[in-house]
Formats: sequence, structure tokens, C-alpha cells
Amino acid sequence: MAYDLPPIAKAAARLLVEIEQAVQRFARRHRHATGADLRAQAMHVARLVNRAWRDRSRQLHWVTELAWAVDELRLTMQLAKEVKAFRSFGQFEALIRQVEDLGRQAGGWKRQQEHLKGQSPAPRLAPGRAQTLSTCAASTGANR
Repeated sequence: MAYDLPPIAKAAARLLVEIEQAVQRFARRHRHATGADLRAQAMHVARLVNRAWRDRSRQLHWVTELAWAVDELRLTMQLAKEVKAFRSFGQFEALIRQVEDLGRQAGGWKRQQEHLKGQSPAPRLAPGRAQTLSTCAASTGANR
């Protein structure tokens, strides 16, 4: 069953490893505060992906939680950049792209689940011919 994981699970695991490696290179003052937050949030994202994949009966709930967790991770990444925790902008950029990709996957998964549960808006009807409000005889009678 572990081999049947969706691509988002593999992306979350890869991000977790790369955040761990990046935090190891943080300056000491950032490693224990900002770095600990990044590690914890990346682990939370990976766990939510796993939970959403395994708990099919509550999948929409877990995918919604996942989308929020990815947004929170993105915010923490941006704050870490602002306090100059990353060794370089390139290091930050590579990680934030992975976070954004994970966010796109989570959003797509959420939309798919909402559609399956019937929570998406009603489909738009294709434009067709205008509805006839009266018959031809009624129209000619009104014009007399």
C-alpha cells in the first residue's frame, strides 16, 4: 500500500527532507526557532497528506486541512526569508517553488473532492435558444 502513494505524498516527503537539510545550514539563532517551526510545519503537511490518502471517508476534511497547512508553511517560509534565515535567496527560491507546487496539488485535490461530494457550484447551462414566452397567435392579437 505504501507504493500506491499519490504524487503529492512524494512531493511532501521530498519537501520535508529538503527543509530539514536547509534548516541544518541556518545560522544558530534561526535554527532553533524559525527552523523548528519550518520542520514542524513540513512534518504536519506530510502527515496530513498521508491522512487524507488513507482516511477516504473524511478525505475532503483532511484535504481542506492540508490546503491550510500548506498556506501556513508558505507564510513561515516567507517570514524566514525576511529574517534572512536562508543561506541564499536561491535556497529559499528552490524551496518556495516546491511549496507552491504542493499548494497547487492540494488545491486541485480539494476541488476534485468538492466536485465528488457535490459541493461545487451548479454547472452552467450552455447558452441556447431564448425561451418563447407566448405563441404567434397571442402576439398578433396583441398588435391589433
